[in-house]
Amino acid sequence: MGNDIRKECLFCRIADGEIPSTIVWEDEDLVAFKDINPVAPTHILIIPRKHLAGLNDMTEEDIPVIGKISYVASLLAKQLGIADDGWRLVSNCGKNSGQEVPHLHYHLIGGKFLGPFSDR
Repeated sequence: MGNDIRKECLFCRIADGEIPSTIVWEDEDLVAFKDINPVAPTHILIIPRKHLAGLNDMTEEDIPVIGKISYVASLLAKQLGIADDGWRLVSNCGKNSGQEVPHLHYHLIGGKFLGPFSDR
């Protein structure tokens, strides 16, 4: 991964500690931090340290880290007290999905009734 992309990517810069954030999980593969514009009482972004623009850029070697995201989401849901009432984990991919930052990320959302995923 070129350093130019890491220097330009907001989430890479957060993962590298260049931009402050409220980190709730961090290990060699992932960083999870509070969303600055939460849509629910609990709104955490979980990102891989490796830069991937979205799920379309995933390769077979990324499967373990992508699976780890689900596991960490479940741990965080328990730690943050939303596991019993329910929570949502979603990743947008591409402009029509509403993806705003071109770095793969998952939204862990909960702490209130979320209702249907879409009003169709």
